[in-house]
Amino acid sequence: MRRRLDFLLYFGAAALSASALGGARQTGNATAEAPVENYAVVHIYPHDPGAFTQGLLYSDGYLYESTGLVGQSSLRKVELESGRVLQKIDVPSPYFAEGLAGWRNRFVQLTWVSHVGFLYDRSTFRKQSEFHYSGEGWGLTHDGRHLIMSNGSDTLRFLNAGTFRTVRRLQVSDGGRPVSNLNELEYINGEIFANVWQTDSIARISPETGRVNAWIDLTGLLAASDCTPGTDVLNGIAYDAKNDRLFVTGKRWPKLFEIKVVKSR
Repeated sequence: MRRRLDFLLYFGAAALSASALGGARQTGNATAEAPVENYAVVHIYPHDPGAFTQGLLYSDGYLYESTGLVGQSSLRKVELESGRVLQKIDVPSPYFAEGLAGWRNRFVQLTWVSHVGFLYDRSTFRKQSEFHYSGEGWGLTHDGRHLIMSNGSDTLRFLNAGTFRTVRRLQVSDGGRPVSNLNELEYINGEIFANVWQTDSIARISPETGRVNAWIDLTGLLAASDCTPGTDVLNGIAYDAKNDRLFVTGKRWPKLFEIKVVKSR
C-alpha cells in the first residue's frame, strides 16, 4: 500500500478520519538492529498547519519549504521564529511538489508522479528550467557532490547535479533487511537522515554502505492535543550547520521542533 493517504488526497478524495490518520503514525523500528536514539526538544517554533510539508532545508538564517498536494503545492521562504511565509511561488496543477534541495544559486524541487523537477533562482524564486527523471520523486538532498533522491523504495539515487542522470544507487538496510518508504532527506555530517513514511522514525544512513547507523525515535513529538483530522505524518528535516541545530516537522503540523539527539538506549 504505497503512499495511500497522499494518493487519496491527490485525487481529491474526502478527508480521512482522525482515527485513520492516528493509526498511520507508528514507529517503524520495532525490529531494528541499529541502535535507537531518543530526542530532547530544544525549542518549538510555529509552523503553518496548512503546509503539507514535502521538503525542508535551512539556509542563511531561513527555512525553505516545498509543500505538496495538487493545487496547493509551493516553494516557500519561511521566517524560523514566527513561521511567517516571506516569499512564495505556487506550483501549478497538475503537479504535486515533493523534495527540495539547495544547489549553488538554485533550488531544485521534485514532483511526485509527473517525472519532472523544477529549477528556481535561489533569490528570486524565478523558475529557470525543468529536468526529467524516471519513477516517482519523494525526498531530495545533496552531499556537496551529488544530489541524493528517494522514491519511496529502499533505494536512494545519486544524481549528477548538472545532467540529473543517475550515477549511483544505494540500497538501504538494517540488519540485512531492506528499509523502504524512504521519504524526506537531509545530509548531515556525513550521514543521510531520512524520514520513513508513515512512521515516527528517522533513519541515519551511511552513504557508503547503505546501512542504517542508528534510528531516531520521535514518538510523541507532536502532542495529541495539537493534532486535528488534517494532521498528517512526520516529514521534514532541516539542519543549521553553522549553529548545529536540527529541525523537524510534519505534514500540516502546527509546530516545528528544534531537537537534540540524545544517547542511545
